[in-house]
Amino acid sequence: MTPNETSDETPHKALGEAMPPSYAFTEQTLPAIRRRFSLLRLTALWEAFLVAIGSLRTNKLRTALTLMGIVVGVSAVISVVTIIKGLDQTVAQTFSSQGSTVFTISKQPRVITSREDFIKFSKRKDVTRDDAEVIFRMCTACYQAGVAASRPEIVKHLDQKSENVFIRGIAPTTMFDIDAVTIDAGRTWNENEGESAREICVVGADISENLFQGAAPDSIVGQQVHIAGRPFLIIGVLQPLGKIFGFSRDNLVYIPYSTYQKIFGGRSSLVVFVKTRSAAQLEETEDQVRTIMRNRRARSFGDPDDGFTLETQDVFLDLYGKATSNIYLVTIGVAAISLVVGGIVVMNIMLVSVTERTKEIGIRKAVGARQKDILTQFLIEAVTVTALGGAMGVLTGFGLAYVLALAMGFPLLISAASAVLGVGVSSIVGVVSGLWPAWRASKLDPIEALRAE
Repeated sequence: MTPNETSDETPHKALGEAMPPSYAFTEQTLPAIRRRFSLLRLTALWEAFLVAIGSLRTNKLRTALTLMGIVVGVSAVISVVTIIKGLDQTVAQTFSSQGSTVFTISKQPRVITSREDFIKFSKRKDVTRDDAEVIFRMCTACYQAGVAASRPEIVKHLDQKSENVFIRGIAPTTMFDIDAVTIDAGRTWNENEGESAREICVVGADISENLFQGAAPDSIVGQQVHIAGRPFLIIGVLQPLGKIFGFSRDNLVYIPYSTYQKIFGGRSSLVVFVKTRSAAQLEETEDQVRTIMRNRRARSFGDPDDGFTLETQDVFLDLYGKATSNIYLVTIGVAAISLVVGGIVVMNIMLVSVTERTKEIGIRKAVGARQKDILTQFLIEAVTVTALGGAMGVLTGFGLAYVLALAMGFPLLISAASAVLGVGVSSIVGVVSGLWPAWRASKLDPIEALRAE
């Protein structure tokens, strides 16, 4: 090899040795560079956020008016959703007060939706005391069972009277447990008193309120009331159950079923209540009772109609769900309209802000700001004001829901998911409503912008 000749490896080696360390990219240095770029990007976003905060503080009245639209929208949605959740829980607790271990056997369903069904069910045989006795005797899976018959009546005490009182004749006394009611003062009757048709009763809280001017339950025990013109001795007072949909559940009087038969007759169809030891045994117990009743009605498994109705409390929950599902959607949709209006307000204010700050945008572009930087700044400004309005709206919405729940007697169910949803939706509104003004700002010609007055 001559001195003028060089090998293929020499230039590469020399070049490698002469290359500055900062240009020697390796697999180890790439992650560090990526982290540096990410840090620079976060710093740029933070600076844009500070600029947006400064702009909002400069125009306090405009910012307050913009916030108002978002606060009202989010408050409406949050309060409606919270009240609906409280209402759902109240209804579920009311209709499921007997728990998931109770079902009934009756002549016809408690909910009939058509005239044809009413005519069909009315042709069935009545459920009688004999049917109940056979169920009590032959159902090995039944834990507790009882019968009940009800009718509205006027209840009087001296010169006071209460109308449309729910008179409920029951047997045996285990029906108090099945109905999930609790004695507040006094006692229930014993089996001998019940079978001998004694004119004794256990009254609800509304009776003490309406007929005894809210006297203490202990002082009411031993007093007399008149039901259907006959004197009844009060031996117990129930704990209050509250209201549902404005209707009181305490306007009732329990009397022995034998007394009910003696006064009102025993020809009406009964409702048989059956309670199992656990929810897991409910299906097995229902099958036993269904077989017993089919045999008494001479029905086979192939008959389309059993001749009776077997129901749980879920029938009311299903009816409530079907009746209110569309109402809830419409209610939430109407409340969401105010949030859309708030978004329109944000877009309008942002467009005004772009017009007022045209010269500022021109200066920023003249010193090197890119379209992306301008777009990011105005988007962050829109999202900041809507996110702040969303947070304030969540607090205001829960406060409004608390007042409404207190007034209507519903429980207040504050959900973290609702709060996150409120702020998140308001932030999305900020992005959507701020996108067009931000795009217009980023597309401004710097020379024309600098000329703006």
